[in-house]
Amino acid sequence: MKKRNHIWIIFAALILSGCSNTGAFLSANQTIVNLNEGNYTIAATNVTGESESAYIFGLSYSTGLAAGTIAIARVEGTGMLYAEALENLWSHYETTGGTARDQKLALANVRYDADILNLIFYTKVKVTVRADIIKFD
Repeated sequence: MKKRNHIWIIFAALILSGCSNTGAFLSANQTIVNLNEGNYTIAATNVTGESESAYIFGLSYSTGLAAGTIAIARVEGTGMLYAEALENLWSHYETTGGTARDQKLALANVRYDADILNLIFYTKVKVTVRADIIKFD
């Protein structure tokens, strides 16, 4: 009986000491563009960035504004899904649009998708951020 209690205590400790990852892409920046003056151009449309992480003994979920995971251990990726997806988006832009540094750029029409795979012992979450890039004069 004591051995069974010890197993439950170890199992509970593993569950409670596991990893939890929740991220969200919430943006509250507002840019006012005067369409009469034509002070902007659309530098690129539909630019995407992706990031993914995988975990064992867990569950991944998406609530519409956030994707998260509760699991024992991460086995792939860093868990910084939204930060990496945005960095990846800017890298994709720079391959065709040149360097983003020292330019007046903004993201518009930002959308994101979460693709989640939940298996019994394995879960994987992939976040894709898609946006149009506006260049101001």
